Amino acid sequence: MAIPDHSIRISADRGGTFCDVYADYPDPDNNEHRRELIVKLLSQDPSNYNDAPTEGIRRVLEAVTGQEIPRGEKLDIAKIDYIRLSTTVATNALLERKGRKHALLITKGFKDLLLIGNQSRPKIFDLNIRRPPPLYSTVVEIDERVTLVGYTSDPQAEEHKVVFDENGHIERGYRGEGWDRKGDAEGPGRVVQGVSGEAVRILKEPDEVSVRADLQTLYDDGYRSVAVVLAHSYTFPEHELRVGRVASSLGFEHISLSSQLLPMIKMVPRGVSATADAYLTPILRAYLDGFFSGFAELPRVEFMSSDGGLVDVSGFSGLKTILSGPAGGVVGYARTSWDEKRKTPIIGLDVGGTSTDVSRFSGRYEVVYETTTAGVTIQSPQLDINTVAAGGGSCLTFRNGLFLAGPESAGAEPGPTCYRKGGPLAVTDANLLLGRLIPDYFPKIFGKSEKEPLDVDASRREFEKLVQEINESSASDLSLDEIIYGFIKVANETMCRPIRALTEAKGYATSSHILASFGGAGGQHACEIASLLGIRTVLIHRYSSILSAYGLALSERVYERQEPASTFYTAGNVPTLSSRLDVLTDATRKELEKQGFAPEHIRTERMLNMRFNGTDTALMVLPEDGEDGDYLGAFRRAYKAEFGFLLDEARVIVDDIKVRSIGVTADKPDLSVFDELDQLRPRVIGPEGAATRHSVYFDKIGRVDDTPVFELGKLEVGDAVDGPAIVIDDTQTIVVVPGARAVLTNRQLVIML
Repeated sequence: MAIPDHSIRISADRGGTFCDVYADYPDPDNNEHRRELIVKLLSQDPSNYNDAPTEGIRRVLEAVTGQEIPRGEKLDIAKIDYIRLSTTVATNALLERKGRKHALLITKGFKDLLLIGNQSRPKIFDLNIRRPPPLYSTVVEIDERVTLVGYTSDPQAEEHKVVFDENGHIERGYRGEGWDRKGDAEGPGRVVQGVSGEAVRILKEPDEVSVRADLQTLYDDGYRSVAVVLAHSYTFPEHELRVGRVASSLGFEHISLSSQLLPMIKMVPRGVSATADAYLTPILRAYLDGFFSGFAELPRVEFMSSDGGLVDVSGFSGLKTILSGPAGGVVGYARTSWDEKRKTPIIGLDVGGTSTDVSRFSGRYEVVYETTTAGVTIQSPQLDINTVAAGGGSCLTFRNGLFLAGPESAGAEPGPTCYRKGGPLAVTDANLLLGRLIPDYFPKIFGKSEKEPLDVDASRREFEKLVQEINESSASDLSLDEIIYGFIKVANETMCRPIRALTEAKGYATSSHILASFGGAGGQHACEIASLLGIRTVLIHRYSSILSAYGLALSERVYERQEPASTFYTAGNVPTLSSRLDVLTDATRKELEKQGFAPEHIRTERMLNMRFNGTDTALMVLPEDGEDGDYLGAFRRAYKAEFGFLLDEARVIVDDIKVRSIGVTADKPDLSVFDELDQLRPRVIGPEGAATRHSVYFDKIGRVDDTPVFELGKLEVGDAVDGPAIVIDDTQTIVVVPGARAVLTNRQLVIML
C-alpha cells in the first residue's frame, strides 16, 4: 500500500556533533498505526552533503517511499505533513562570534551604555579582566528623548500621578514633587499615555531627515542590519517605530526594534537583546534560505524556540534560538517521564557530543527571563538550562599535573581520534577503550568513504603516548585503564557541577530527584553520575540518543503576547490587570485558532511579572490555582524560595503582563512509566540471554572480560538485566554498573541503583 500524501511527520535536531532525525508515517499494512524511523548523521560532513537536516530528510523519504533520491536533487514535499527543526546555527554564531555586522542606534547620550553594561564583576578578584567585546560594530546616536512623569519611589505615587480617561486624554496632571505648577508634568513637553499606562513626557522628537542621513551613511558603508534601542521605548515605542520605518525605506534587510522584541523595562538587557537579534537573525535567515532551497516547494516548517514552544517561520529569530536544540530534549523527557500522581522532580541530563545540558522539571517548565551566554546578557524567555563544556567530543588533556576533560571540543569535524579524521583524544575515545562503546554496534559513518567503523587502534596509540607522559611526569606506574578511567571520572564530576547548581544551590535535595538521561553519550555516564549525586532511579528513553528530535515531535505550538504594566498590585488595580490579560488572551487564542487549532485544544497561561517596590528583581508569576488565582501568594512563595526572605512592608509592583497560549499537538501517554512499572513482573535475563560479550572496565572492580551485551531491540517489556552489563542498540550504549538493575518498559529503560 502506498504512503498517503502529507502523512510523513519529520523532526530534526541539528546539534554540534550529530544531526538527529525522527520521523513517523502510516504503516502501509495498517493505516491506523504509525511506524517510526530514526536517522543519525554528522552535523558537518562537507565532502558528502551541504546541510545535515536536508540530507536526513532525503534519507527519510528514500526509506519510506522506497525510491532513490540523488543527493542535490530538490526534495518533493508531497508526502510530508510537517518538518520540525531545532538548530544550533544561532548558538554557534554567538559562541564563535561569527554573527552579522550591524549598527546600534541608541538615544543620544547613551552611546556607551551597552559597553558599560550593568557593572557586574563575575571574577571580582581577577587582576586582568577580559570583558567580551560588544556585538555591534558601530554606534549612531539618535537625538530624541522621552522621560516618565513622577517617581515610582514616591510613597504617594498613586495620588500624585497623571490621570488619563479611557481614551488616553489627560483628566488631571501630575501633582507630585517637582511639578512646575503650570503644565501637566515637571516641565515643558507633550504628555501622553504609554502602553504601560504610565505618563510619558516627550522632550525631543527625532528629526527624520537627520536619521535618514545617518542611516544612509551606514547603508553606504555596507551595513544591512541595525538594532534600535531608545530610552523608555518599552512603554513608548513610537520613536523606535519611526526610526524602523526610515531604515526599512532605505533597504535595510534586518531591523531589530527593542520595543517589539521584548517590551520590558531595563534598557541594558533590552538593548543587548536587540543587538543579539540584529547579530544572529540574519545568519539564521541565511541558513534557512539555504535549507528551503533544498525543496521543490516551501514545506510547512515549525521551529523550536528557547522557551520550549514551537513557532512558525515568521516568529523564528536568532534571539529565540539560543537554546533551540536543548529545549527539545527538555520537552522530550518532561512529556515522557513526569508522573502527575507521584510528582517526583526530574533532572534532565543531556550528554551530547560537544556539551552537557542540565535542567529540572517539577510539573512546569522552569523559565528564566534573563540569561548570560558567551558573555552576552540576553533578556528573552528561555528554559532554565545549565550548560557545561563536557560531552562525548570533549578533548582530554594532561596539563600541570591535572587531568582535564574539555572545555575544548573535537566537534564533528574532525571529531575524536577514533573518527578517522586526525582529531584529538576525546571522551568518546576513552569510552571506546574502556569497552563502553562497541564498534560493531556503532554507526559506520566515518572516514573519507563515510562508511568506516570507529578506529580503536588509533585511540589506543594516542592514549599510550599520554600514559607514558603522565607516568613520567608524576613518577607513577598507572595502567592504561586506570588513566583512561581517571579522565572519565573528571568528565563525570564536571557534568555533576551544573546539576548541583540547579538543585542544591536552590534549596532542593539532589537525591530526591529522578535522573532522566539522554543524548548520544548519556547512557555511558548515567549510572555513575546518579551514584555521585545520591540518585537511586535513572530513566533512559528508548530514543534517548535522539530525544531532542523526539521532543520536537511531542512539542506544542505556542503564541504569546506581553505588555508593560508598571502598576501597583492593589485590590483596585486587579480588575484593570485582569481586563488587560483578557485582551491578550483573546488575541493569542485567536492566532492559534487561525493556525488551525480547535478551541478545546488550546490552553492559556496568564502571568504577571512582579517585584517588591524598591527592588529591581522581578519574578514572572503563574498562579497554581487557575487563570486569575492568587498572584500575590504565588509571588511571595516564589520570592521566599528564591531569596530566603520577604519584604513584608513593601508594596508589590507589576512590571509586565504576559499571556502564553499553547496549542496541543500531541497526546500524553495513558500510563506513566512508574504506573507501568508497578504493573510489571520483571523477568531477569541472565548472561545466557546476551547477544554477545565484551570486555568492559568498571569502577572499583576493574575490567570484566565477559560482560554480557544485550540488544535493546530484542528485549521484551518486563525483561530485567542485572549489572554489570551493556544494553545497546544502533544509536545508544547504556552501561549498567555492578549492583544496578535495568527493567524495560514500553518506552523506557528504568535503572534502579
